[in-house]
Amino acid sequence: MKKQEKFFFFGFGQTAKYLIKELRGSRKKYIFFATSTKKTGIHYFDKKRVRFFKFNKKKFDKKIIEFLKQSDYILVSIPPQNKKDIVLQKFSKYLNDLKNKKIIYLSATSVYGNHYGKWVNEKSPLKGKTKFGISRKLVEKAWLKFRKASNLNVNILRISGIYSKESNVIKKILKKSIYVKEKKYFSRIRIEDLAIIIKKIFFSPKKFLILNASDDKPSTNVEVARYAAKLLNIKNLKSVPISQFKNKMIKEFYKDSKKVSNKFMKKELKIKLKYPTYKQGLRNIVNNL
Repeated sequence: MKKQEKFFFFGFGQTAKYLIKELRGSRKKYIFFATSTKKTGIHYFDKKRVRFFKFNKKKFDKKIIEFLKQSDYILVSIPPQNKKDIVLQKFSKYLNDLKNKKIIYLSATSVYGNHYGKWVNEKSPLKGKTKFGISRKLVEKAWLKFRKASNLNVNILRISGIYSKESNVIKKILKKSIYVKEKKYFSRIRIEDLAIIIKKIFFSPKKFLILNASDDKPSTNVEVARYAAKLLNIKNLKSVPISQFKNKMIKEFYKDSKKVSNKFMKKELKIKLKYPTYKQGLRNIVNNL
């Protein structure tokens, strides 16, 4: 009997959840392990059994080491903490012994920084100067250093702005009919497509990939907000200068402007996106309200 392949998730947010949904369509049966900041235990997500192990900055369940050794695919989605990667800090010596495993570290396109609305690709300079961009650059560097030393199959996925049925500009505009006045270029990826990209990387024979995860059409925040308002038939959409927003995270986000290319990713993975632009993605959300 062929053994069931096993996934280990460091972090169990929407990306891990949608990956489980995507894998549900496969004929194969998979086993899932994940970390939880709260406690060890078994829970069910989307009718799939997930075994959780406690892991936070202070301590971790020692059984994680045992189940890491059993796993075939390891997804690291925990964001940087104090400019460092908590997974590498706690588990690098154990990961170092894991041969024939595939690891994906989920980074972000904030590493590229501000390119003033111009195109960037995987070979573009990493100019990130925001808090997020600097942290991601440092952690990517740490993973690449670890990859070189261990020769493990570590892959890096630089993700653009994720949107989903649960979190999107449609919900934001329905709540408050405003958008940021300053016009900046951003790239996006619908969560279902991100799950497909991650699945493709895991099951691809290719190694040591560094790829962007974004859709086909980078667009300005203004263009996307106006399109969302049009879908909702909202006439009184107002623009607000970024200086009037109190949220520091939003202010950091709007320091950058760039168009992220997905050409290399699509070529390497031979992938066709379900939602190639924000228009298909937002229309689908509105049609299912």
